[in-house]
Amino acid sequence: MRRNAIQRAFANIISNAIRYSSRTVVSIRLRNDEVIITFDDNGAGIPQERRADAIRPFIRLEESRNRRTGGAGLGLSITSDIILSHGGDLVLGDSPFGGLRVVIKLPV
Repeated sequence: MRRNAIQRAFANIISNAIRYSSRTVVSIRLRNDEVIITFDDNGAGIPQERRADAIRPFIRLEESRNRRTGGAGLGLSITSDIILSHGGDLVLGDSPFGGLRVVIKLPV
């Protein structure tokens, strides 16, 4: 495992959660031969029809052109690439807190 890359992936998710929500819960569990890390927040979330776009590079879901309210559209794309390069999987869904759920599964 490339430690710095995994740290960057997690930092991207957490920084998005801090920017777009007021509560984030991270849970980790081990199941069989994989570790599952779940990030749940209470922000606006990402509509199901936009989730595939959210992990494409340079796609900003935040509509304004103001750099203070949105990034370059690379965070989730880079995160997805890092997780995939480790043989893992990244899934976006609905959080029980009303916002976004990001689930990362990595082989151990």
